[in-house]
Amino acid sequence: TRTSVTFRRPKTLSLPRTPKYPRKGVPSRPALDKFAIVKHPLTTESAMKKIEDNNTLVFIVDVRANKQLIKSAVKSLYEIEVMKVNTLVRPDGQKKAFVRLSSDYDALDVANRIGII
Repeated sequence: TRTSVTFRRPKTLSLPRTPKYPRKGVPSRPALDKFAIVKHPLTTESAMKKIEDNNTLVFIVDVRANKQLIKSAVKSLYEIEVMKVNTLVRPDGQKKAFVRLSSDYDALDVANRIGII
């Protein structure tokens, strides 16, 4: 018998899903790997000055990459220790990353090894 005016639908049995086939054929890979993050080093006069004076390398990176991703990508690509990363988005829409190297590494030597200079 009803004791209330509102009808509450009774809880019924809910079974777990048992799919006949996987909905995705292949698991998706991350869009940004270390090669997609760092596009190329910058070789302008101001970038060269940063290499000499501030122990800093300058790269053009993917716009979607954050500082942590840039740091890990540069570390694994060039086998160097990164102290910190500063970024800015240029007026042409590209992201520029200033990668400050730790005092153990010399930016001039790394630039020579990469082939910037």
